[in-house]
Amino acid sequence: MTHTSALTSSQPPAQSFAQHMRALAVLGLPLMVGHLGQVAIHVTDTIMLGWYSVEALAAAVLGSTIFYTVFVLGSGAAWAVLPLVAQAAAQEDEQRIRRATRMGLWLGVGYAILSLPLLIWSEPILRLLGQPEVLAENTARYLRIAGWGMIPAMGVMVLKSYFAALERPRIVLWVTVLAAIANVIVNYLLIFGSFGFPEMGVQGAAVASVLVHLLSLVVMVAYGLRMRPQDALFQRIWRPDWQAMGEVFRLGWPIGLTNLSESGLFTASALMMGWLGTVTLAAHGIAIQIASATFMFHMGLSNAATVRAGRALGRKDLPGLMRGGRAALFLSFLFAAATIIVFLAVPEPLIGAFVDPREAERTAIIAAGVGLLAMAALFQLADGLQVTVLGLLRGVQDTRVPMWYAALSYWGVGMPIGYVAGFVLGWGGIGVWIGLIAGLSAAAALLMARFWWHSVPRLEAGHTGPF
Repeated sequence: MTHTSALTSSQPPAQSFAQHMRALAVLGLPLMVGHLGQVAIHVTDTIMLGWYSVEALAAAVLGSTIFYTVFVLGSGAAWAVLPLVAQAAAQEDEQRIRRATRMGLWLGVGYAILSLPLLIWSEPILRLLGQPEVLAENTARYLRIAGWGMIPAMGVMVLKSYFAALERPRIVLWVTVLAAIANVIVNYLLIFGSFGFPEMGVQGAAVASVLVHLLSLVVMVAYGLRMRPQDALFQRIWRPDWQAMGEVFRLGWPIGLTNLSESGLFTASALMMGWLGTVTLAAHGIAIQIASATFMFHMGLSNAATVRAGRALGRKDLPGLMRGGRAALFLSFLFAAATIIVFLAVPEPLIGAFVDPREAERTAIIAAGVGLLAMAALFQLADGLQVTVLGLLRGVQDTRVPMWYAALSYWGVGMPIGYVAGFVLGWGGIGVWIGLIAGLSAAAALLMARFWWHSVPRLEAGHTGPF
């Protein structure tokens, strides 16, 4: 008997390509909207601070970028929970589901506590990185408050992975929608000082961020206690489980570093934009927010691909894994094509919505932003494909080599090209974004090759252990 037949014996009826697409959509759509709601929180901050002042907007852009960079490094444990729980659920192993999730919470919250000093005392670091004095001071004010939100944010991320892996994505959606609404309200009260509240500007946005993370965590914990009492997820959570922690850590640390490689490229780009001036940085922040909103479709699809691939791995269903992988990549391609059309057709209204019509620098910001949005259209396809195939690789628990591919692509290709094009050749912000396109394209090519030419053949040969 061949390895392939051993992998595919005693399987449920095979799903067609169309059925895989439907299953990905049913699971992925709430996750996509949930991710979009998360971006809506940042977009809301960008719009409301843009209407407050360009200086506050620039500080929030840089501060939130740094916060996110620190966050994604520690979120590897949360991402690791997704395929581990999905595989355990396919095998009906309730104990492993609990163990992986609890230790994901341990690792995520522990990392958040360790990262706090970096965020609270960020001003000297920003000055060393060449940021203007006023920008460094305002960004540090934001991070000194927003940094405390890292602890509940990590807990929320782990629980999102837990519920998504159990194919309960609606709670992820509704919690994020609630958070987005709460963020608008608290922002309005504290940024502008409405209804007698103090006018706090960029610090008000930071306070809102912390409160929103706390609210999200409380709601998700309450849902977990009510809807899956058989898991007893939070009972004896204070007890360490070193074996499960090791499993989550071994799978999660390469994911964290992979995420850091990509987000670090965008953070470095924001820092380089800061060297070009406040207007350029503000335009960059707006264009990134718009591109991030469309990217959330691909992120949700990637999460769904991870769950589907993890469950296929748990069932030893290689044909289903391959067909589902093709369906996920095809959906990513279709949405990227639609996004490119929108970005190139109506850039001015998209950029202009983020800037107060009375702002003196409005025309300059829109002009710079339109050029950057055209560049964002160019990297939509590569960005979507690379994150979708990353989801497939994580689903089959192949994370270490993709980590090196990401580091090579983003920092060996993207960063040098961005610096040379932006500053040596003098192309400014457009040149920096050319580096983003190059890095994302290299990552997409390498990761696609990894999945189809190594991971799938390895599973076909019957090897289902850790990569």
